[in-house]
Amino acid sequence: MLPKAILLDLDDTITTFDYGIDLDACWKNACASRFPEWTDEAVDEAVQAIKKRARWYWSDADRHRTGRLRMDETRRYIVETALMGAGLLTQNEASSVHPIADDYGRSRDAAIRPFPGAIETLEHIRARGIKLALITNGSSTGQRSKINRFALPSYFDDIFVEEECGVGKPEHAIYQMVLNRLQVEPEESWMAGDNFEWEVAAPQRLGIKGIWINHRGQDTASLSTQPFHAVTTLSDLVPLLDASDSRRDGKS
Repeated sequence: MLPKAILLDLDDTITTFDYGIDLDACWKNACASRFPEWTDEAVDEAVQAIKKRARWYWSDADRHRTGRLRMDETRRYIVETALMGAGLLTQNEASSVHPIADDYGRSRDAAIRPFPGAIETLEHIRARGIKLALITNGSSTGQRSKINRFALPSYFDDIFVEEECGVGKPEHAIYQMVLNRLQVEPEESWMAGDNFEWEVAAPQRLGIKGIWINHRGQDTASLSTQPFHAVTTLSDLVPLLDASDSRRDGKS
């Protein structure tokens, strides 16, 4: 049976964010442009230190929740503490590396694109008369800039940005807010995205069918919760919908 509504993530689902962008190149270019006197080895050391510090920072759910709402400030903190920890600058020089974080953010944002087939998939879903909601974590400024840049509002019945809603994934309240707004029941809805906890495990605890966009082909056998479906890209929803429609019509 076709769903009455589909809830979609934004970053690394509709548009590139971590997956599909050469993040190392963004960091290297930012470091090299701000510190042209650094050797290639020093730039590589700086990038590795920044990536290590970033993994630590984003690994904590509480830091993640607060940090994603003030991304510019968070990136500056990560760069500053990473390079100080690596011995590449002193306390007195800390603020001098903030432009690295800012340059990185600008180059990364410029590289963001919709995944191949993503916009066509949104059009396909709309043509079927299925309600669409976008749920994205982060600040209003950061997320709305991407949403408007790619003219996404025209495809969605409603858009939910964490900072604007006062709650974000994986809190149950955000999914319930969306269901209420769309006037659909959990079992009538699908949610698709790349973050397993946010777009599969948490929604499925409410009865929403979770579709994992598993870009990297991670093993699903050991997962404590199995997704309704696992796909590799958003455009894979089209054959899933076709198959669901065929079953409804008794064609298979």
